[in-house]
Amino acid sequence: MGETTTFFRAAARRDLRRRATAESHWVRRVLVAVALLFLGIFLVLPLIAVFAEGLHKGLGYYLNTFRDPRTLSAITLTFIVAGISVPLNCVFGVAAAWAIAKFDYRGKNILITLIDLPFSVSPVIAGLIYVLLFGAPGPFWNWLSDHDIKIIFAVPGIVLATTFVTFPFVARELIPLMEAQGRTEEEAARVLGASGWQTFWRVTLPNIKWGLLYGVILCNARAMGEFGAVSVVSGHISGGVGTLGTMTIPLRIEVLYNEYNTTGAFALASLLAFLGLVTLALKTWIERKKTAALHAAEMDLRA
Repeated sequence: MGETTTFFRAAARRDLRRRATAESHWVRRVLVAVALLFLGIFLVLPLIAVFAEGLHKGLGYYLNTFRDPRTLSAITLTFIVAGISVPLNCVFGVAAAWAIAKFDYRGKNILITLIDLPFSVSPVIAGLIYVLLFGAPGPFWNWLSDHDIKIIFAVPGIVLATTFVTFPFVARELIPLMEAQGRTEEEAARVLGASGWQTFWRVTLPNIKWGLLYGVILCNARAMGEFGAVSVVSGHISGGVGTLGTMTIPLRIEVLYNEYNTTGAFALASLLAFLGLVTLALKTWIERKKTAALHAAEMDLRA
């Protein structure tokens, strides 16, 4: 009797879900058509235009754009800045997520709010803040000048601005994940005698590895494409043979476009577009891995 009742209840719930989501064929077709239209206009067509314009004068001209010493300097600097800022944000994101998800203390909501600050502050304002702090006549200018340390209009300023703009990505990906996992496994490890580092490496990190990688990929994509904050602190100094300069890929694209070298600007922009597509592919792969891991965990719990 109980099994029969359970069966009919499950059937009723399925019927209610179908009724709640059932729409006529023309409504579904219209919704799908609208979604595809927006994707085509605002995503697919711009991507096609970038690659088409970049190859407008042929493959030879396209490749010559990347042989320019100033362009090579911009590409090199972009990867250097991303290679410094992303690991810094990775460490900060894990530490912040650990502090927020695993401990209770006064001021935790303030920390969460501060993590979201770069989302609400314009990147240009973030760059101006660093100019006011480390540029002339900022509070640190005299000390920096006496010790011959350059931050503004130099690589350190670009790294600082990029780190500020991108630091929420890893933390914001890990905080809900670690909160959902709870503290049971870490507390069990500590009861069994594991140290803090052992608990992190053997319990916490394996549970958050896919979320961490997801946040790192998003952080890296934003770091390589950042324009506003970097434009303020860079000084737009062109690099060359043996010199790095302070121009990243987005700044170099702006210079090429302002010089009416539209094809060269779009050729370099296609590199960022390609990196964005790679990021999207990695994002999809990681989401599938996360889903498979969650499904495997559910199967283990049922077993």
